[in-house]
Amino acid sequence: MNHESFDAIVIGAGQAGPAIAARCSREGLRTAIIERGDFGGTCVNVGCVPTKTLVASARAIHVARRGAEFGFATGGDITVDMLRVKARKDAIVLQSRNGVLQWMQGLKHTEVIHGAAHFTAPGTLQVGARTLSAPRFFINVGGRSVVPDLPGVDEVPFLDNRSVMELSQVPEHLVIVGGSYIGLEFAQMMRRFGARVTVVERSPTLLPREDEDVSLGIRRILEAEGIELQVGAECLSLERRGAQVVVGAACGAEAPAIVGSHVLLAVGRRPNTDSLGLAAAGITTDTRGFITVDEQLRTSAEGVWAVGDCNGRGAFTHTAWNDHEIVVANLFDGGQRRVSERIGCYALFIDPALGRVGLTEREVRATGRPALMAKMPMSRVGRAREAGETQGFMKVLVDAQTERLLGAAILGLNGDEVVHALLEHMAADQPWTVLARTMHIHPTVTELVPTLLQGLKPLLPTAAG
Repeated sequence: MNHESFDAIVIGAGQAGPAIAARCSREGLRTAIIERGDFGGTCVNVGCVPTKTLVASARAIHVARRGAEFGFATGGDITVDMLRVKARKDAIVLQSRNGVLQWMQGLKHTEVIHGAAHFTAPGTLQVGARTLSAPRFFINVGGRSVVPDLPGVDEVPFLDNRSVMELSQVPEHLVIVGGSYIGLEFAQMMRRFGARVTVVERSPTLLPREDEDVSLGIRRILEAEGIELQVGAECLSLERRGAQVVVGAACGAEAPAIVGSHVLLAVGRRPNTDSLGLAAAGITTDTRGFITVDEQLRTSAEGVWAVGDCNGRGAFTHTAWNDHEIVVANLFDGGQRRVSERIGCYALFIDPALGRVGLTEREVRATGRPALMAKMPMSRVGRAREAGETQGFMKVLVDAQTERLLGAAILGLNGDEVVHALLEHMAADQPWTVLARTMHIHPTVTELVPTLLQGLKPLLPTAAG
């Protein structure tokens, strides 16, 4: 069988893969980009793009229901046409997906290959009947939802993050197993569409990686909209009862089972590495299947890099994009960029959103370093009051000795945007006093960040609000 030789092969067309292929094209390398599914990966097809489109529809519906508060009447009850909501989402996803595909098809020196790839030897892989080889491989195969090992899971029709967005009708009662980021976004979204929603979480709190006050603030936001929350559900089980699904959430007879029309499993993600034949290429993985990489995202095999969700070094679109930036800078620009240099940041896109950067209060306390903290309720922010969005708070932590920002949580109006003022200041490695003395535009939420910083006080040995 003939081998086809390329200068570079990209496996997977998520966020990092196409950008790496584009840079290889610019460098004049003969490049292949291989994708077995839809171009754009998780973000474009079943992640950020469709979910944020649905979130936008849900918010519009929510604001319309609050018409009296803002001084207008809608002329009757708000009705939701889920088919039209889905059609809007599908159109935006298709536009984004086609944009990525057309970008790749338009690259010089680049061949787009549709099919499933697997390694057969170091530097060699198979795609259908074709055998391809190259001195450089970039793996960007992403991840998928975990199916938990729960009693009854094989007997119950369940939804995951993909199939829940294909519903043509609003569920009567959606039970969500998993009170973390994906589960909570769908909880609020579906509640605003008109479903009864119950969230079941095994941990004692929602979002256990967050500080207690952040978790509690999010809980209050969701409960205010009528979302039912059951935490500490240690003995989870599923059972089919006719057309309904029964979710057992407690050991013994401590609490009645939850009966719903649909169940969504949102308990984590796993990498799409199991069918790649990585062992044949000398590429090692950890016990969960994530590809092991070093600080420059190189795998154990010479000339192979792993980027995006499949390397376990980040689970977001922005970390995947940053992976691509690190790889191309080091490979083509003589850079020495490292994964550990980036500042952790992410958002929870409920409404209002949570923006997070750096260390949590719990993590700062664990370091034992002298620290300062300031906290301000969103009710003190004029822009939030004017918008009728006073839920949540802003919190920031600072190193008392170096005066550098350590971390922040912005739970409230535009929190996912406001947090960038702090992120960029951390990246600039400037003392908090510089930001505190900076004039900001009025009226905005961000203008209260200097005021927040001016209220810094020593972080007490025990948690204090």
